[in-house]
Amino acid sequence: MSKRGEYTVTGHGTNKEGNHWCTRDYGSDGTGHHYSNKDGSFYYQNPDGSKYHNNGAGKATFTTPNGRVIGLQK
Repeated sequence: MSKRGEYTVTGHGTNKEGNHWCTRDYGSDGTGHHYSNKDGSFYYQNPDGSKYHNNGAGKATFTTPNGRVIGLQK
């Protein structure tokens, strides 16, 4: 098991719209993904299946591994 927050970037790039993505390897915990978009929004998909999305304008949601969506505020 990796220490919380430790990962190795195993792939990354920019799509045709200019949005950045990367794949993160957390060792025995699995892989996750990060997307950073030109509009200021960003998104994380974690190895446990949880997700975090920020629209770049102060609105964010966290989705738990079992699918519960939680609205977050600044």
